[in-house]
Amino acid sequence: MGQSLQKISSGSEQKNIKISTIERCYKKHLEAKKDPTVADFYRAVCQTVEEINKELGNTQIKIPAADVVHKAYIHVHDEQNSGEVTEITKIQFQTILKEILNISPGLTGLGGAKDTLIYIFGVPIATLFIKQSLMPRAIRNDFFIPGVTSATVFVLAKLNKL
Repeated sequence: MGQSLQKISSGSEQKNIKISTIERCYKKHLEAKKDPTVADFYRAVCQTVEEINKELGNTQIKIPAADVVHKAYIHVHDEQNSGEVTEITKIQFQTILKEILNISPGLTGLGGAKDTLIYIFGVPIATLFIKQSLMPRAIRNDFFIPGVTSATVFVLAKLNKL
């Protein structure tokens, strides 16, 4: 019973975070626009998902700002084509992406990923040291380490950390 109450409360907390983030991003990206295009809507959705992931601690590739993309496009495409309107070649596309990733690289929400990795690798190692010091021959390490790792993953999944 206590677990279900805990899940409901944590879920409602996450729901409140998501709702407030969606409202804030709507005001920021779409409310001011008189006639938003599909591109504006798409960018608003992507940035809203990024903000939600930041606030919940989930890992995601960071979305570059529109002005960064525009500057990289002008720098690479217009420089190579001297202002002519032409299609983007594969090499130009790769160069633009490299420039964008150099300007605004990154991932959001790395805290959650770090915690998960620490739990998945740290807990089995710590329990192995404890087992070796207290009762080294009670359970073979071949069974103990995978068992503790599986139990750690199971607990993380139950706590909605994975």
